[in-house]
Amino acid sequence: MWALMGAVCLFHCVFGQLLEARVKGVPRLICSVPGLPGMPGKPGPSGPPGADGNVGIPGRDGRDGRKGEKGAKGDTGLKGRVGPTGKIGERAERGPTGKRGPAGEGGDVGPPGPPGLDGEKGDKGDRGPNGTAGFCRCGSLLPKSAFSVGITSSYPAEYTPIKFNKVLFNEGGHYNPQTGKYICAYPGIYYFSYDITLADKHLAIGLVHNGQYRIKTFDANTGNHDVASGSTVMYLNPEDEVWLEIFYRDQNGLFADPGWTDSLFSGFLLYADTDYFDTLAEDY
Repeated sequence: MWALMGAVCLFHCVFGQLLEARVKGVPRLICSVPGLPGMPGKPGPSGPPGADGNVGIPGRDGRDGRKGEKGAKGDTGLKGRVGPTGKIGERAERGPTGKRGPAGEGGDVGPPGPPGLDGEKGDKGDRGPNGTAGFCRCGSLLPKSAFSVGITSSYPAEYTPIKFNKVLFNEGGHYNPQTGKYICAYPGIYYFSYDITLADKHLAIGLVHNGQYRIKTFDANTGNHDVASGSTVMYLNPEDEVWLEIFYRDQNGLFADPGWTDSLFSGFLLYADTDYFDTLAEDY
């Protein structure tokens, strides 16, 4: 490789000198090989300054410097404007109760309040002095109740109160001729009775107390007019009801003729309940 390069260089040198000698008329032909490079020369004088180049790209930010010493306190600045009112925040928990403040002045007297509930009954007080003698009204304390009624129609319906519509006596108004029922007003002992004329049919009649039969009587028709009767004593409470009714089908031979015969239903209070009478007396 190196031999080839040396041959090429020698050929170039010889051909170049022959061409130069023909041109200049130099008869001599000298062939030589370049020597080694010489030592660098001294630097020449500085040339004139070049034109300013374009502005380069800004460099990266340098690292933060060390924290400087705290400076002296500056003068107070001017007071700034008040900013806009912020939104109301969420309600915080209630704080501890503060100290009681001084008592205020007394207000005006308010209107009277509604009456309170009745209290429990107190103990019985001492007996007071004798009062002025009054008028006796003892008779007004005695409960009274009595009735006696008849009927103006014959053969009533079965299983329903018989309406005795002919009122002969009704002390206290406790018998109702529209319903045929006696309604108790005072608790106590009562007496009830009936006397029923029958004709053409058998008679099955009963005394009913609040829907329950207390007594029943049956009288068979023998072809003549007859009288069926019954009576009983019982205890009644207020609002109890008493009536007569036919208790068997087609056995309703009750007969009435205002011209010559009656069928009657009667009752009255024998005596009132003692406890009730004592309570009634305390109200007077």
